[in-house]
Amino acid sequence: MLYFNRDMLIANAGNYTQSNLLTSTLTIATTIIKVSPRTSEKDCYVMMPPVTRSFRERKSFASRKREVDDIRMKHPNKTPVIVERYKHEKNLPILDKTKFLVPEELTMGQLISIIRRRLTLRPDQAFFLLVNQKTVATLTLTMSEVYQNEKDEDGFVYMTYASQEMFG
Repeated sequence: MLYFNRDMLIANAGNYTQSNLLTSTLTIATTIIKVSPRTSEKDCYVMMPPVTRSFRERKSFASRKREVDDIRMKHPNKTPVIVERYKHEKNLPILDKTKFLVPEELTMGQLISIIRRRLTLRPDQAFFLLVNQKTVATLTLTMSEVYQNEKDEDGFVYMTYASQEMFG
């Protein structure tokens, strides 16, 4: 959690006017705090990372379906996969992209290693990859098998990654 003074925000705002900055800051400023007795509550904000919407929330069903159809026509031996961080995850970083075209012969174990490398995790950091937010797929399954069994109505396979804290 980062604490910013209102003047620091305005000074670092670049092209924003003061009112635009404060308006855009409302999306990430969640709580007004008092840092010291000399600081007024109106001058300090607690800055939280912006809440990101899932792929399904950002795109309509028709748009996702059309995208999968285009992908499958251009790349018939690739599986369209969406990999997103679990919404309550706090320990693992966010991937730089969510959409992957995975070769059908790739196994789940190989996909997990690729995602682990993209996340740049330490060897002692654990993470789990869930298919459709409910099952941990067998590491020896190929992506074509996962696609046949787990694809969504829109044609994407949705996967969620999280650390062990999600279980309790």
